[in-house]
Amino acid sequence: MKKVILDVDTGIDDALAISYAVAQPDVELLGITTSYGMAPVEYTCRNTKHILNVLNKDVPVYGGAATPRKRTRVYNGRIHGKDGLGNTLGAVNENDKCKLDAVDFIIESTKKYNHDLTIITTGPLTNLARAINCAPEVMHSVGRIVTMGGAVATPGNASKFAEANILIDPESADFVFKSKLPITLVGLDVTRKTLLTQDDVEKWKQFRTSSADFFVDFTQFYLNAYKKIHPYLKGCALHDPLAVGVAIYPEIVHTVPMNLEVDLSEEALGRTVENLNIELNEKPNVDVCFQVDSKTFMEDFFTKVDYLLSIKSSERV
Repeated sequence: MKKVILDVDTGIDDALAISYAVAQPDVELLGITTSYGMAPVEYTCRNTKHILNVLNKDVPVYGGAATPRKRTRVYNGRIHGKDGLGNTLGAVNENDKCKLDAVDFIIESTKKYNHDLTIITTGPLTNLARAINCAPEVMHSVGRIVTMGGAVATPGNASKFAEANILIDPESADFVFKSKLPITLVGLDVTRKTLLTQDDVEKWKQFRTSSADFFVDFTQFYLNAYKKIHPYLKGCALHDPLAVGVAIYPEIVHTVPMNLEVDLSEEALGRTVENLNIELNEKPNVDVCFQVDSKTFMEDFFTKVDYLLSIKSSERV
C-alpha cells in the first residue's frame, strides 16, 4: 500500500486529482495539505473538505501557507472561479477553516514513513519549501516527490514562459528544486496531452447522482474557461490528476534527468530552465516528464472516477 500526502490548492483540477487519488485501491492517502493558489487558503481548505464529503471519504485536511514566500498573490477567478470551484460554493464560514497545520503534518509523516512516503504537490510549492526549511534532515529521507508544475520545453500558461504553480511562488519552487530531494516534475510538457472533454461531462450528467452533478457544475466552468483561453485544445487539461497518475504508475511517463532551476529575473519570471552553470560532477536534481502514455492514463482516470461518481449516496460505504 503506497503511503501518500497530497498537497493542493483546490482548484478544479485539484478536485479532480483528489477524486482520482481516493479512488486508488492501493493508495493510503494519509492526509491532504492545502495552501493558497487558485483561491485563498481558507477557500482551498473548505473546497478540499467539501470534495471529500461529497465522495464520502474520510481523509484529514490540513491548512498551510496563506501567501507566497516573497510575493503577493492576486486572484481573478477567471479559470477556477472566485471560490476555486467554479463559483459553486460561495463564501467561506468559520466552520470551514482548517485547524490542523500542514507543515507539521508533512514533517511528522516524513519522519514516520521515510522512504515509504510519496508527496504529490499540485499547487505552489510553499508548504513543501517551508517543511524543508524547518526540518531539512527529516525531509531528505522522503521517498519521492511528484510535482505538477513547470514548462520546460513548451510555453507557459501563466505567462509566455511560466506555468502557474511555479509563477505564483517562484522563490519557493527554486528552493525546492535545489534541495536535492527526489523530485519528478509533471509539467505542461505532458499535462496538455491529457484532456477532459465535453463528452466526459455529458457522461457524468447521465449518472444522476449528487456527486456527479456537483462535478459537472464546476468542471463545466473549467471547460468554458478553456474554450476562451485555449480554443485549440479539445477540452481542459488534466494537470493535477496526471501528477497523481505519475506517482502511482511511473511507467506511464518518460523522464529526463536535468539540473533545473527557476528563473527569478523579472523578464522571464517563473521559467523552469536547465542550469548550465554547474559543477562538472554535479548530479541532476529533477526528473522532468517529456512523454506520456496519455491513452493509458486517461483510461485509468475515467474508469476510476466514473465509478466513484456513479455511486448513489445511499449506496456509499
